[in-house]
Amino acid sequence: MVLSSGFEVFVTTDQNLRYQQNLKDRTIAVVVLMSASWPRIAQQTDRVVDAIKALGTGDYIEVEI
Repeated sequence: MVLSSGFEVFVTTDQNLRYQQNLKDRTIAVVVLMSASWPRIAQQTDRVVDAIKALGTGDYIEVEI
């Protein structure tokens, strides 16, 4: 996803991403959803969208679902 501000966002449910990948010096923002359950995520889409809107280049955020 490319935001209107011109940077990209990676949305994932991989809660181990920060331990498995070197996230230093990246320009892509990362949003980790703390649940892989689509029914639960679908009920919280406003929270996910709000988190994405609050991101800056290279940010990392976890969204409790």
